Amino acid sequence: MKVLETHKSEDVNTTITNSFEEMSIVFSDKSTSYVDISDYVEMHITEKSNRETKITTLKWGHIAISNAKRTLLWIYHKIKGKYLQNYLDEFVYKLNRRYFGENLFDRLVLAVSSQYWHKSV
Repeated sequence: MKVLETHKSEDVNTTITNSFEEMSIVFSDKSTSYVDISDYVEMHITEKSNRETKITTLKWGHIAISNAKRTLLWIYHKIKGKYLQNYLDEFVYKLNRRYFGENLFDRLVLAVSSQYWHKSV
């Protein structure tokens, strides 16, 4: 998850370029901010966001976003914009570690030994 200052296609394209490999397949809704994504990834599949796609194609995206919002508001109550990326990074880390199982300690050592928090400006 990445905090964007705007939803302009230039900002989205920059984020896609920096975050995705060229061999990626991206599923998204039909927002006009995403018109150029297919230039940066192997395949871009769009679906008009409605009740049907919320249940099928975009289900896990909507679940991840709603879980992030619920978790952040439950833990922090008041979120400052300058720390939002740190909060999202922590949420994604916790989301991804659910399946570490016996490797949890090793992954924790790696996370602690590397720079995790972004410097605030």
